[in-house]
Parts: sequence; C-alpha cells; structure tokens
Amino acid sequence: MGSDISKLLYSRNTTSSKITDWDVPFLNPSTIGIPETKRGLIILNQPFSQNLLELLWTACSWHCCADGGANRLFDLFREDEHGALRAQYIPDLIKGDLDSLRTDVQEYYTSKGAPVVQDHDQDSTDLMKCVQSLQEKEKAEGQEVCYLPLYEIIVLGGLTGRLDQTIHTLSYLYKLRRVRGRTFVVTDDNVSWVLDEGQHRIHIDHDTLGPTCGLLPIGVDSTLLTTSGLRWNLDAVESSFDGLVSTSNHLLLEESFVTIKTSRPIWWCVELRQLQS
Repeated sequence: MGSDISKLLYSRNTTSSKITDWDVPFLNPSTIGIPETKRGLIILNQPFSQNLLELLWTACSWHCCADGGANRLFDLFREDEHGALRAQYIPDLIKGDLDSLRTDVQEYYTSKGAPVVQDHDQDSTDLMKCVQSLQEKEKAEGQEVCYLPLYEIIVLGGLTGRLDQTIHTLSYLYKLRRVRGRTFVVTDDNVSWVLDEGQHRIHIDHDTLGPTCGLLPIGVDSTLLTTSGLRWNLDAVESSFDGLVSTSNHLLLEESFVTIKTSRPIWWCVELRQLQS
C-alpha cells in the first residue's frame, strides 16, 4: 500500500511539471568558437588531459583555478619548451587557502597578470571559494537586485582521487542546484550533473557521449524513476542505495534524447567518448 501511495504522489507531482531540457555542446569539438552561453570553468587539483582542457577552456569565458588546480594547469605543459602554449592558458583567477599552490606556479601566473587570492575561511572549500568569486562577478555584471545566474559552471575534476573530496563535490553541487540550476562536473571519463525532481529531456550527441550512463540516488533516501531512450528503461521504479541503482545502463544509438522523470533529485552521469587530438 505504501508503495502504491508513493507512486500516486509521484505521478501527481511530476505529470504537470515543466520539462527541463539539457545539452552539453561544450563537449563537442565541432562547436569550438566564441560561446553563446556564458560559462565559467573551475579547475580542481585532479588530473586531466590536455585535449579536455583545450575543449573546455575554449567553451568558457571565465577561467579559475582552485588552489592546487593551478599546479595541474601549469604541469600540463611540461613539454612546452618555450612556454608559448602554456602562456595561452592564463587563468582569470587563482583562489583558495593556497596550502597546495607551489611557489614556482604562483610566481609564473602572477608574472602573467593572473590574480592570486588567498582565502583562509575554513568553513568553505577551495571549490566553494571559486564559486563565490563567480557569483560576485555575476552581481557586478548586473545581477545586484534579482539574482539570476549569468554563467553555467563547469567543474574540471572533482570525481576522481580522494573519496572525501569526491563526496564533497557531489554534496556541494547537490546543494547548488537550488540556486544555480546548471553546474556540470567533467572528467576525462564522464560528465555528470544533478537532475532536480521533475521531468528532464537530455539531448544525446552520440559522437561525444556514451555508451554507458547511470542514474544515482545520491543524497536522497529513495526516488521513483521513469525513463525512455535507454537500453534498460524504468517505469516508476523505486531507486535507492539500499535497493536498485541504475548503473552501467546504455544509451541507444537510434535515440537522440533520454527522458527522465524523478520524484527526488538524482545524479545523472554519462561516459565520454575518447577526445581526439
């Protein structure tokens, strides 16, 4: 009986709600150029490839390194003998408590005009401090009265390395959904973001995404999921850490969209195809 009631409430709460459309054109090399959508890139202290950096850097108009993320950016161009390539990727800001930023890296980017801001606030992480700076930039660009995010956020890294840092990324972006709407986490393996409760339609570029994907009930006790466009679709199925979790699902090549209806916020993740040089 309890399950039937939950499904009835789920149907009532999601049937009349609007459909949120999603797309990730910033991951397709053919879209390289001046982005129509304002995007901010935040680079974390985790490994990433030069191909991925070049793609995301071009798609974003604001670039920020979270503390040791500047080390990763700097070290990516070790083989750049004359430094010409490294000089093309100067961040607009380096911010954090600076417990990881190397002296040689700080001196290099400072000499190139990049601001380095030390923030000792121990109640916020380096990622949170960078997001705060972007929010301040948005307000300065005209959002002082009615705050509406001007920028999508792309976080480079955050889902590899230390488990506690990965959990922080998942937790923080789960909270950010309430105020920002569109924040993506990208690694060389996948792209992921939070789908709030309701109905969603995700455009699938098969040249960029797939084949595997997942719907992860992180941060909720359970959710009811209905999907289309997947190899193994769900029909008002309860998903939870203590029950079913849709991992290693597959996109279908004949489908251009995946639709998802969820009664609670969930994490959507999808594999990235190998980027070409």
